[in-house]
Amino acid sequence: MTVGLQGSLMVDVAGTWLTAEDRQLLRQPEVGGLILFARNIEHPRQVRELCAAIRAVRPDLLLAVDQEGGRVQRLRQGFVRLPAMRALADNPNAEYLAEQCGWVMATEVLAVGLDLSFAPVLDLDHQRSAVVGSRAFEGDPQRAALLAGAFIRGMNSAGMAATGKHFPGHGWAEADSHVAIPNDERSLDEIRAKDLLPFARLGKQLAAVMPAHVIYPQVDPQPAGFSRYWLQDILRGELQFDGVIFSDDLSMAGAHVVGDAASRIEAALSAGCDMGLVCNDRAAAELALSAAQRLNVRPSPRIARMRGQATASVEYKQAPRWLTALNALRAAQLID
Repeated sequence: MTVGLQGSLMVDVAGTWLTAEDRQLLRQPEVGGLILFARNIEHPRQVRELCAAIRAVRPDLLLAVDQEGGRVQRLRQGFVRLPAMRALADNPNAEYLAEQCGWVMATEVLAVGLDLSFAPVLDLDHQRSAVVGSRAFEGDPQRAALLAGAFIRGMNSAGMAATGKHFPGHGWAEADSHVAIPNDERSLDEIRAKDLLPFARLGKQLAAVMPAHVIYPQVDPQPAGFSRYWLQDILRGELQFDGVIFSDDLSMAGAHVVGDAASRIEAALSAGCDMGLVCNDRAAAELALSAAQRLNVRPSPRIARMRGQATASVEYKQAPRWLTALNALRAAQLID
C-alpha cells in the first residue's frame, strides 16, 4: 500500500463513539474512508468529537455523510433542515436559492469535521422512481443541470468538492436499488438524450461521480457500478471525466447480482471505481477488506482531492453570508 494515499474501501461504524473493534478496522491501510449515518449522530458537538476521534486513529481518512436535503439528511438536531431539491424548481429565484442551499449544507458539514456530503443528486425526476422523486432537482435535464450547477457553486465556495449521483441516471428505473435490482430498459441514445446530460454538462464542476446500482440491459448486462463500459467507455472516455468514482453502497440489494462482498468490491474496482462503499454490514466489510488485501489494489491519487477545505470560521453562524443565506431561504419558505 502506497504511503500517503487513501485505501480503496469506505466503511462505517455502529454507534456515536468508536469501539476497539472500530479502531482496529480503521487502522487497516486498505480502508480509506468512513461514512456516517443517522445512528452515528446526536448533535454538532458530538459529531465533532467523533470526527476528532476518527482522525486520531487515521488522520488521512476521508469522512463522508449523505446530506442532500429533504428526506436524505443525516445531520438533523442542531443543523439547518434543508428542503428537498425539487422544492426549489418552481421558485423564480431557484438558481440563487440552490447556491445558498449548497453553501449552507457544505458549511455545516465541514464545520463538524467531515470532508464531504455525497451530493448533489443529478438523477432526473421522471415521475417513475419513488426512491429518487423529490431528491431530484427537475425532470428537465437542462433545468436540472442549471440548478445542480448552482448548488455545486455553493458547495465549492464553502470548501467542499461535489459528487454527482447516480450515474448514468436512476430516475427512470422504478425499483429501489436498496432492496431490489432495478432495470432501465431504454436505449443508450435515449439515456444520452436526457439522463446523461447533467453529468455531461457538469463534468468539469464535479470532483466525483457515484454510479447507480441499475442495470441498463440494452447497453450492458452489469449494473453501471460494475460495468467497464459505463465507467470506462462512457464516463471516462466519452464524457472525459477525470474525477473520483465512488461505488454506491455495495451492501445494497442492487449490488448482490455480482455475488458476495468480496466479489462486489473486486468487480467495482476492476470496472473503474476508485473507492468502494461497504456499509451497514460489518461481516461484509471484513470480507471486502480481505479481498482488497488479496488484490493489493494501488490506491487512487484522485481521492485526496475530496478532502474538505472549510472557508468559514468556527463562528460562521454570526457571519453576514450565513445570515443572508438563511434569510433568503426563509423568505422563500424553504426552511423554518
